[in-house]
Amino acid sequence: MVAEPQLRAWAAAASVPDPEVPCVTVEDLGILRWVRMDGEVAVAGVTPTYSGCPAVLAIEFAVEAALRDAGFEARIERVMTPPWTTDWVTPEGREKLRAYGIAPPAETSGSKMALFGETAVACPRCASERTERLSEFGSTACKAQYRCIACGEPFDYFKCI
Repeated sequence: MVAEPQLRAWAAAASVPDPEVPCVTVEDLGILRWVRMDGEVAVAGVTPTYSGCPAVLAIEFAVEAALRDAGFEARIERVMTPPWTTDWVTPEGREKLRAYGIAPPAETSGSKMALFGETAVACPRCASERTERLSEFGSTACKAQYRCIACGEPFDYFKCI
């Protein structure tokens, strides 16, 4: 059974929004790996979406601040293995991305077609798969820029990793 302080610590850390995609939390993205108690210290394991992610320090500081705001002494541990994958984005996170106007990863990270950018990407606004990639990079390195041919709207696609 998980102790009450650990549950409170998890809830505090899990509520932190991603600084680059604020519609989703670190829990939604699957980058909050665990929270455990080490005596009186809440220790959170965080895996960056990729090793060069410019937001990793901001995320770690925000998780630490959320734990401190919840009344805990806090420590963050960066967890690099196994590496993060878009498979860890929760179903709720995928829906939040779609509602925000970002197409969630369309295939699992193990898909050879997805690795080479040959994935059919559905428009998050009208659900049409009649879309085209405009740029391999969108507003952040983990997103690509697409346009829907059916409705004409541009949108970001959260790339499979």
